[in-house]
Amino acid sequence: QVQLVESGGGLVQAGGSLSLSCAASGRTFSNWIMAWFRQAPGKEREFVASIRWSGRATSYADSVKERFTISGDNAKNTVFLQMNSLKPEDTALYYCAARVGITTFRSTDRWDYWGQGTQVTVSS
Repeated sequence: QVQLVESGGGLVQAGGSLSLSCAASGRTFSNWIMAWFRQAPGKEREFVASIRWSGRATSYADSVKERFTISGDNAKNTVFLQMNSLKPEDTALYYCAARVGITTFRSTDRWDYWGQGTQVTVSS
């Protein structure tokens, strides 16, 4: 069993920055991918960014490219999301997800494990 625990959400003004963390515990895998998704009120959960644990290949949604950076710490089984130049439309519940394999899928049904989410609110 895998547990994912997110932290680091909060309230920030537009143009500000926040950093999210997701710590994985329990059974972990060297050949897995970790990702961030987000869900705004009344909207579907959407892909934000992912990182392959082996090789560190990353992928981003177009809406966050050049503003968000995903990174990982193998020793701590932790993935980070540095969010800069935040916009009100970035307001959402941010979820950490993980799947075994080397392919990033942007649909939520292909991910094996999920955290409980951490709220990010960006005020205008």
